[in-house]
Amino acid sequence: MKIKIGFFVIIGWCMALQATAQTTISGSFMHDGILRNYRAYIPAMYDPAISVPLLFNLHGYGSSNIEQELYGDFRPIADTAGFIIVHPNGTFDNLNNRFWNTFGSSTVDDIGFLSALIDTLGADYNIDQNRIYSTGMSNGGFMSYELASGLSDRIAAIASVAGSMVYSHFNSCNPLHPMPVLEIHGTADGTVPFEGNTLMVPIDTLLAFWVQYNHCSLIPTITPMPDIDPTDGCTAEHHVYEGGDSGSRVELFKIVGGAHTWPGSAYIIDVTNMDISASVEIWRFFRQYDLNGIVTGIEKETSQLPTFTIFPNPGHGNFTIEFDDNSEKQITVTNLLGQVVMQFACNSVKSDFSLENIGVYVIAVKSNDKIRTKRLIMN
Repeated sequence: MKIKIGFFVIIGWCMALQATAQTTISGSFMHDGILRNYRAYIPAMYDPAISVPLLFNLHGYGSSNIEQELYGDFRPIADTAGFIIVHPNGTFDNLNNRFWNTFGSSTVDDIGFLSALIDTLGADYNIDQNRIYSTGMSNGGFMSYELASGLSDRIAAIASVAGSMVYSHFNSCNPLHPMPVLEIHGTADGTVPFEGNTLMVPIDTLLAFWVQYNHCSLIPTITPMPDIDPTDGCTAEHHVYEGGDSGSRVELFKIVGGAHTWPGSAYIIDVTNMDISASVEIWRFFRQYDLNGIVTGIEKETSQLPTFTIFPNPGHGNFTIEFDDNSEKQITVTNLLGQVVMQFACNSVKSDFSLENIGVYVIAVKSNDKIRTKRLIMN
């Protein structure tokens, strides 16, 4: 579960390039006799008069909040969707690696710390207490499952990338409400094996528990995802278990041949799937739910979002974006560091644009105060 990305040398450069309109705050407080710290990202569109969702983005074993902020980046999405992201730090184990207490080998109260962190942020920001979500990489995914059980009175939904549960905690898992769960996991993960081991629960077994607890359909709908990047060494399948209590679902993105990595990340550290963006899929999943289940009116809201197609995707520099109508639209192109590459307006059914640098981009189209995003690959 150790995820050392090796990009500390560029962290300062990345932060300097962030748009000044957004705010990143660093904070700390004492909890249970330990000084705990965190970073929170406040999007430019934040309005104190409007309550907004809160998303925990938890780092892996041996990593840190700054690394996770960059590796599993939600900031471009938060800039258009308006939620606050918090990146807490775990504590250090006896090997001097940061970790979350998910294995029963420590007395650190991480659940209590994260609950107190909700209260701390809620004192300064208008947090929608019914729309608090947790996701994370590896050990951060394990911690999200811990919150799904131990803090389920405050957590509306969870997602895990390359995480699982240990058997001792799995056997005592007891959430208080139907819990929407999304797992993204590679079948060639050598750190948290898809098939499990003597310590970690197999992914199929883990999801079967949540399917049965939520009373979802036992038979999933399986959709192969388009292999839009045939050079990434893996493919993706989307498994959806529908029909759960209060509209809950259990979903799995099975990354066939994928390693212990975050799909769609700008930082390629092993076999990383580029056919999906884990960050985009996680927010797509979370935004449907609050503590009471499916959010009323979400289907109507989705149907009103602008519709568009980008081609070729992947492409080599010149792209076309097509729309269903000629209404006024604002298009913003950002890279996965959250930097705005270009912005332009369009009031026709088609527009051409060009990019210079190879990479993965997020295309956001705003029309009638509604925003839809899609991912674009330039190779």
